[in-house]
Amino acid sequence: MTDAARSIVRVTSVLSLVLGLCVPYASGQTAIPIQHATLLEPDQKTPEISTDELRTILAKKSATVFDARPYSEYAVSHIPGAVNVSAKPGTSISLYVSDIAEVGRVVGGNKLAPIVLYCNGPFCGKSKRLADELVAAGFTQVRRYQLGVPVWRALGGVTQIELEGLQYVREHDQTAVWIDARDPEESAGSAVPNARSLPFSGIKPGKDVGEVKKAKDDGRLPMNDHNTRIIVFGRDEAQALGVAEALVREAFHNVAYFAGPLEKLRDSATR
Repeated sequence: MTDAARSIVRVTSVLSLVLGLCVPYASGQTAIPIQHATLLEPDQKTPEISTDELRTILAKKSATVFDARPYSEYAVSHIPGAVNVSAKPGTSISLYVSDIAEVGRVVGGNKLAPIVLYCNGPFCGKSKRLADELVAAGFTQVRRYQLGVPVWRALGGVTQIELEGLQYVREHDQTAVWIDARDPEESAGSAVPNARSLPFSGIKPGKDVGEVKKAKDDGRLPMNDHNTRIIVFGRDEAQALGVAEALVREAFHNVAYFAGPLEKLRDSATR
C-alpha cells in the first residue's frame, strides 16, 4: 500500500467514526449534523467540544486553544489561532505531554481560565493526558476538541504553517505543492523555486469556478492525489488564507498557509 493510500484509509476511518455519530439518539429524534458531533466517549474527566463550537471559540477568542502536540508537528500544520508550549521535562515521545507549568504561564496563572486542547484526532492521547494533568493541578475550565486536526481538515478547516515547518517540508517532502497567491506581476522570482501561481485575485465564490477550476484542469493542482501537501503563501496573510480556503472547498484536505512576511520565506529559501 502506498503512503497516499494509507493516508486515505486513515482519513476515511476517522470520518467513518465521526459520521457514525450522525444518527438519531432514539426513534423520532433529529440526527446530529457532523459539525456538531463529538466522540461521546464515556468516563472522561473533561468534556468535549464539536468542530462548530471550536470555530466559534476561535472567532470570539473566548478560550485559549492549545495544540497539545510537539512543536515540530505544530510548526508543520496547526489550527489557526492555537498556541503551543514545550514538553513536560523528562517526557518520552511515545507518551508525550505538554508542560502544565507552561500552560499556566500562557493563561497568567489563572486556573479558572477557559482552555481548549486538541491533538491528532480520535485515537491520539496527547490532549487527554494534558487535560488530566491540568485537572489534577486545579484547572477547572478544560475542554477538548478530541476530533483533532484530521477531522478539522476533513470538515473544511485550513491549517497554518510556521517558518520552521516550511523548512522541514522543503527538506523532507519533495511531493509538496507550493502555491503562490500573488498576482503574476508580483510573483516574478518567486520566494520558492517551482512554486505554482494561483492568484488570489482570480478566486471566485463557489466550487469549480474561476482560477481554481483552471488550475485543476491545467495541472497546477494535484488532481490525482488530493492528500498531497499543499502550502500557500502570498504577499500577506489575507492572500494566502483566501487561496487556502478556496482549495479546501475543492476537497484538498492537506492545505496549510503561511501567514508570515514574504521576506522571511525568501530568507529561509536561501539557507
